Amino acid sequence: MDQLLAMRAFVRVVEAGSFTRAADSLDMPIATVSKQVQELEAHLGVRLLQRTTRRLTVTPEGQDYHAKSTRVLRDLEDIDASFKLAQGKPRGQLRVDVGGSTARDVLIPLLPDFMARYPEIRVDLGVSDRAVDLVGDNVDCVIRGGPLDSSSLVARRLGEAVLITCAAPAYLRQYGTPAYPDELKNGHRLVSYVSSQNGRAMPFRFARAGEKSEIKVEHRVGVNESNAHLAAGVAGLGIVQTFGYAAEAALRAGALVEILRPWRPAPYPFHLVYPQSRHVTHRLRVFMDWLLEDFPAHVARDGGTAAG
Repeated sequence: MDQLLAMRAFVRVVEAGSFTRAADSLDMPIATVSKQVQELEAHLGVRLLQRTTRRLTVTPEGQDYHAKSTRVLRDLEDIDASFKLAQGKPRGQLRVDVGGSTARDVLIPLLPDFMARYPEIRVDLGVSDRAVDLVGDNVDCVIRGGPLDSSSLVARRLGEAVLITCAAPAYLRQYGTPAYPDELKNGHRLVSYVSSQNGRAMPFRFARAGEKSEIKVEHRVGVNESNAHLAAGVAGLGIVQTFGYAAEAALRAGALVEILRPWRPAPYPFHLVYPQSRHVTHRLRVFMDWLLEDFPAHVARDGGTAAG
């Protein structure tokens, strides 16, 4: 038995919550991962996991072994990282999860610079607006906008995005251009961004002279992905509230027109997030430091439009 390999397999099974997800993240057959855990149990002489057809439970002995194994594996990573740091060549796979419009309009345009600086790092982007399980999905970090709701995560602030309200010219010709937020309640069609996590439509938010308000009316169309949400606005399906960086190209091309500019809501914070339990590798550290160089300015773009 390769004890170190078996230890890694066991830790991943516990973190992922299943042999299947652990095998996928380790790029191993399920049978191999299962055999490694069985051999580890035989070597230790204790049961680490209770397996049934429906669930996987970690025994008290397994919880204790997981905690101690995690510390050992972190120490080994620290040793490896210290040598790689001395060589100045971070390497390996970096798994990053990011929302659709943020990937398209901010991260990917900046990424060639990172890849040129660190040619030995391989970046795997998970692009979607859904919430991910950082531990179970074996993701190194997530770039997300909005308030943070988990104390088990470590966050680094990456800047703030501008939220703008806009619509297609054809829509405004047909339904008129609202002069005040409350006019959205009277005959206007709204395209809401719907959370993929809880299915709730995000309200349209506005602020002026320190006063904040929310418009909650039944939307005509709801979309749970940021690029598709913007496309619905360009198609003339209704008024959208979206990030300035996402709408920039459409605004400059005249496919969208910003409205209600004096009532722009408060800036929307963006963070890079990773689990407290996750060892910060050299490659993750240089990625975080690199992001802070240019990401804040790019995410703060407002489309350069005149008031509508």
